[in-house]
Amino acid sequence: MATVDISEEAFNLRLGYLKPETLEIARVELRETEEVKAEAIQKLRELLKATPELNYKDDDAFLTVFLRACHWYPDGALEKMKTTATFRKEYAALVRGLLVEQVKEKFVKGSVINVLRNCDQKGRRVLIVNCGKLWDPSEISSDDMFRMLYMVHIAAQREEETQVRGVVCVMDFDGLAMKQVKALSPSFSKRLLTFIQEAMPLRMKEVHFVKQPFIFNMVWSLFKPFVKEKLNKRMHFHGSDMKSLHKFLDPSVLPANYKGTLPAINYGGTEWIGALEKQADYVAEWSQLGPAQW
Repeated sequence: MATVDISEEAFNLRLGYLKPETLEIARVELRETEEVKAEAIQKLRELLKATPELNYKDDDAFLTVFLRACHWYPDGALEKMKTTATFRKEYAALVRGLLVEQVKEKFVKGSVINVLRNCDQKGRRVLIVNCGKLWDPSEISSDDMFRMLYMVHIAAQREEETQVRGVVCVMDFDGLAMKQVKALSPSFSKRLLTFIQEAMPLRMKEVHFVKQPFIFNMVWSLFKPFVKEKLNKRMHFHGSDMKSLHKFLDPSVLPANYKGTLPAINYGGTEWIGALEKQADYVAEWSQLGPAQW
């Protein structure tokens, strides 16, 4: 496979463009044409105006985030805006007023939330969530983990490539022990899965569970009741079988941690924080959006 130039992907958000091949994916998968876009943006703007309980920006770029997540159907996008607002109101203590600077220290110090420096073979961002031995819940609570995850998803919305191609998540449970299991409580499980399924205007294409030990069954028993059919079809369990993972993510785009041909991960929040800080104003704007009344 040809070597991919990842210089623009590594520790940097790709802003303000779509590649020609991405435009074609948008057309085929999302029905995206200039005519559909113009009509859908106009319609969603009108729907939003007629929905006083919601408070969102209504510029083209912001509405496009929700419309792409809903295949350019304005009614579907408005519904996603409503479920996102409901989620944000319910968990206001965690997400209202969320700023990059509030999670910076733990994002940089911890190794819990990471993003591969390169996209996968389909041009999708790959989020790594380390739920095993790399996570010390006494230093980074499950609430901290969620706030970091939430902040990363807001920044990721800025990439139009990501809006179209979607994201992949790798949940790494290497070294999972009881202290992590206890932190992955029923309330955390419900919140995380409600967020992914109802309140995240991004296309979650695949979720991969890797290196999960037997004790993971306790975690899955908490997660399972909240998983709907659509997400369930996109969840894949690999254990220590990296060849199973490679059926979805090519070895050429994976680090040695997952038996890929790239060097082992030696980066994290320290390298990524600069890209997030550049989006601090956007994150701050988002921190007050959603419900008109909190």
